Amino acid sequence: MLIVKDESMPTEPTIEYPTRWGFKIIGRSADELHACIKEVMGEKEHFCSYGNTTSKGNYHSYNASCIVESKEERDRIFRLFSEHEHVKVVI
Repeated sequence: MLIVKDESMPTEPTIEYPTRWGFKIIGRSADELHACIKEVMGEKEHFCSYGNTTSKGNYHSYNASCIVESKEERDRIFRLFSEHEHVKVVI
């Protein structure tokens, strides 16, 4: 399916807050990623589940989600994950 954007389409999707937002965090150590999620989320209620391991076992992923109250909060959490020393990629 091909979608052609025209001037009537918004440049960003409309997201209504509060909403549940998910983050996929990828790094070399499953234990360090799990600790990172606890550190970044702090006292905030969240869900966390192990994702995958690469075929050679070099990288691991976790899925974390929480209710975000605003775009600013969502971006702040994303930034904290992406700047963490044990995180290689955040999606």
